[in-house]
Amino acid sequence: MPLTDIKVRSAKPKEKPYKLSDSGGLFLLVTPKGFRYWRLKYRFEAKEKLLAIGVYPEISLAEAREKRDQAKKQLINGVDPSAFKKISKQAVKMEKEGNFEFVAREWHLKNKAIWTPKHGELIIRRLENYIFPWLGTYQIGEISAPQLLEALRRIEYKGALETAHRVQQICGQIFRYAVATGRASRDPTSDLRGALAPTKVKHYASIVEPKKVGELLRAINGYDGFFVTKCALRLAPLVFVRPGELRNAEWAEIDFDKAEWNIPTEKMKMRQAHLVPLSHQALTILKELYPLTGTGKYLFPGILTAKRPMSDNTINAALKRLGYESKEITGHDFRAMARTLLDEVLGFRPDIIEHQLAHAVRDPLGRAYNRTSHLQIRKEMMQKWADYLDELATSF
Repeated sequence: MPLTDIKVRSAKPKEKPYKLSDSGGLFLLVTPKGFRYWRLKYRFEAKEKLLAIGVYPEISLAEAREKRDQAKKQLINGVDPSAFKKISKQAVKMEKEGNFEFVAREWHLKNKAIWTPKHGELIIRRLENYIFPWLGTYQIGEISAPQLLEALRRIEYKGALETAHRVQQICGQIFRYAVATGRASRDPTSDLRGALAPTKVKHYASIVEPKKVGELLRAINGYDGFFVTKCALRLAPLVFVRPGELRNAEWAEIDFDKAEWNIPTEKMKMRQAHLVPLSHQALTILKELYPLTGTGKYLFPGILTAKRPMSDNTINAALKRLGYESKEITGHDFRAMARTLLDEVLGFRPDIIEHQLAHAVRDPLGRAYNRTSHLQIRKEMMQKWADYLDELATSF
């Protein structure tokens, strides 16, 4: 006798699993834990098989019968319902794994380790805000250049030209990853060259004229604010690391015996450990600072709590206090100062300078430098740089 809604709804669990038969091979399997599964028993090529149809009450009796009838039609046409279900699931999975958002998130996950957390979050936020809502569900291999341009122009129309170009670059990397993994045949961003309005070139402030560098150094030496801030100001031009790397410096990273500062991978923008040789002048500053902050974690702790490093605006605020506006010099600009003068005045090789700046540099054979590459010449360079700064501070 066929099942009824009342009989299905009132089916109670027993000590062992049992079946309630409907018709045409359809039955409800009731487990000891009270779960109720629809199953279809059928024969295909002289073999008895079972097809899982769904779970009650998500699949009602009427819906289970519809699925049974669909399976019967497949059997009449010589199709195995179980095999068809498996193939359909694979097709759905392939479609999902081939859409832009899935590929983009997969690419992001694989590259996350080489970025700082802040940079990784910025990338995924830009994709979520500007690309996924418009192209996320599209198959990545079918997205055309005009479709991508339409999404990018939504950013452009808001006046965020630089962001539009950045997002285009991110998309280009995702498309190239899709090509490499067999989910796209080409990168459509290559067809968008010149399609977006050009960004205005932003020239970062930097003092590179030797006389002005000397004036700046003398101003720093005369800083009468918080001593910890003064030490950070004095150290910044000597080591020319990124501001975030400087303010997050920890005493555990300083090796006084080797005169080295070892910055771990997780603190670096390029996610590669970095080594900064310390000049005699840099060591002197650190030894002056140690009695004040050496018992804590950070070289430059915050004023309110030693559990956190100084604010990311401390250096710039100190420079402003010395009379230097951001259009003249910022904490980041000590890097440009060093890059220019080490090359043009002291004559060091550009690749050695770039390596000390922790930029991605490769040797003539295409191999990436590691943290200790050319260490001896970098030590000599850092000492000559410190000596040169001393000379500028006492000249003119």
